[in-house]
Amino acid sequence: MKTAGMIIEYNPMHCGHARLLSETRRLLGPDTAVICVMSGDFVQRGDFALVRREARAAAAVRSGADLVLELPLPWAAASAERFADGGVQVLAASGGVGHLVFGSECGDGAALERVAAALLSEQFPVYLKEALAEGVNFAAARQKAAARLLSWEDAALLERPNDILGVEYCKALLRQGSPLRPLAVRRVGAAHDQEALPGELPSGSQIRNLLRVGERERAVALMAPAMAAAYEAEESAGRGPVFWEACQRAILARLRSMDEADFAPLDQGREGLYRRLYRASREACSLTEVLEAAKTKRYPYARLRRMVLWAYLGLTEFPEKVPYLRPLAANGRGRALLADMRWNAALPVLTKPADVRKLDGQAQGLFTLEARAADLYALAYPDLEAAGGGSLWRSGPVMV
Repeated sequence: MKTAGMIIEYNPMHCGHARLLSETRRLLGPDTAVICVMSGDFVQRGDFALVRREARAAAAVRSGADLVLELPLPWAAASAERFADGGVQVLAASGGVGHLVFGSECGDGAALERVAAALLSEQFPVYLKEALAEGVNFAAARQKAAARLLSWEDAALLERPNDILGVEYCKALLRQGSPLRPLAVRRVGAAHDQEALPGELPSGSQIRNLLRVGERERAVALMAPAMAAAYEAEESAGRGPVFWEACQRAILARLRSMDEADFAPLDQGREGLYRRLYRASREACSLTEVLEAAKTKRYPYARLRRMVLWAYLGLTEFPEKVPYLRPLAANGRGRALLADMRWNAALPVLTKPADVRKLDGQAQGLFTLEARAADLYALAYPDLEAAGGGSLWRSGPVMV
């Protein structure tokens, strides 16, 4: 059986995501199995997911995926490079995945591989350092450095968000020596963080923004049908929509209780950004003010949001390797894939909380961290009566 993999967030899943699933089977064959690696309750931009992981994973399976595996928290709430690296680790460890499928603006996997190889070359860090010394932001410096190694057309691929993420996927494949082959599918519809025109496929950010301003009916109509049903069920149960603002005071309290030295591990680039964040947290009265006061020309808001999220969740160290595979949802074919993984996967497969006891200390520590983060996420539910703790210690994958 041919198997393809995807690295996803589905925050929330919309018709563009469903299209990518159908395009995968059109290109690779109608019987292709699809394994998705999905972020849990927190996402790469340093934000709370709109609804909890179980609901999003079940919607993915009902929309055409066969098996959803979790991307552990440190990789899910990390830079695009580490996000991609963790996703590739999970897919490679599951065994039998032949292609990594993703949407991109260009839809040209070979071009994205060329850019990835250039960014991994020995010359690139030298050129990047020279470009940064000119005072431009990181994104502009990266593109300028890449243009010294590539055609301008290839370097221009670093201007668009899904192409950039595609490059990071290709970098992860090259760096890990993975046998997976990248399959880029041209993305159609609204650009990332932009509103769709009438008749266009929407973006996830557009749907989230509509919910923020109270345009619920428009937002739900733009979700994939299974996602819309899952969202409405979560809403009825008092578990959605989830926005970080519900925990703003708790996050600010956490930041103000930290000493400057406590902020240092959050600045993994060791560039002094943590000092700006520390000073901002002493004076600002909202998270928006904290981010505004701490931002720099060189780095985007997402990096600061991730630092704040890591502080709130108590993350301090980045694990070297993904230590286990945790399924979130599966259909009949997904259950067959799981049965095969029990024998052939390169990592332990956790299908029930009791499996955690079989892990080594570092892996148990990561699961404990995930469980604590899930409890903190639940405190952002609209209905606190639905926010009981310990959910990860009681739940297994959703079987659809």
